[in-house]
Amino acid sequence: MKKIFNYTIIGLLAILLTPVSLFSQDDEAKVEDKPVRTPFESGILIDNQTSVVPEKKTLELLIQHRFGKINANGVSDLYGIYAPAANIRMGLNYTLLKNLMVGYGITKKNMYSDFQIKYTILEQTRKNTIPVSLTLYGNMAIDGRNKEVFGLEYTAANRLSYFGQVIVGRKFCDWFTLQVTGSFTHYNLVEPGYDHDKIGVGAAGRVKISTQSSIIFQYDMPLKIKSISENKGFDNASLPNFGIGWEAFTGTHAFQVYISTADGIVPQDIYMNNHNDFLNGDMMIGFTITRLWNF
Repeated sequence: MKKIFNYTIIGLLAILLTPVSLFSQDDEAKVEDKPVRTPFESGILIDNQTSVVPEKKTLELLIQHRFGKINANGVSDLYGIYAPAANIRMGLNYTLLKNLMVGYGITKKNMYSDFQIKYTILEQTRKNTIPVSLTLYGNMAIDGRNKEVFGLEYTAANRLSYFGQVIVGRKFCDWFTLQVTGSFTHYNLVEPGYDHDKIGVGAAGRVKISTQSSIIFQYDMPLKIKSISENKGFDNASLPNFGIGWEAFTGTHAFQVYISTADGIVPQDIYMNNHNDFLNGDMMIGFTITRLWNF
């Protein structure tokens, strides 16, 4: 009788627990694998775009400033802060659809007006169903200087340059994110001895040191590829762009201060026309401010 009672109890427990187990498995299967939280705090990191696109219907104000070279005049111009060669870009970006952003900006150097678009195809997920993010970025810039700059055979197309980039990134843990990039630059008109096209690669990342602060870094390298180069000797080859700095984030604001090599801000200008060598100390202090509004 005791055995029958024990078997009955075991049977009832099995009947009761089996559906619970099945239901819990079903619930787990239904849990959505969401994108990782804030791989970067902003859509831009020093000179590089990141995989981040603000939420739909978000307007972003962007101010990028680059002072003069630290090693040019030393303390006489406060290490470039009061140098006349400072460069600045102001831009507005708007997220039209989920993961799709468009924007416009104007830059002091060459009075570039740039129209840009960025789309995140893949977002890294928390359970690593998708292990990396994949983003495409492109722009068209219009050189706004007087037409005399372009020579006697001037046409409006001479002002145009183009930039396209693939961005692959991964948030490895709560405090470290890294991305690598591949890019293509084209200028319709260049000075003699320069190339019209340039392929480049790069890397950028952040190391989070507190809830609101991070160390940020970047390295961009224009490649010397003879098959697409008109200047086989690479006499006027663009040099790598290195930058390192600090970022603070408040929720709607991101503030970055850094030292960087290139005096350009528009990406095609950086990859095509950077002749500053960070190994010689050709660095500039810069800062970037972003502000978000949601409509």
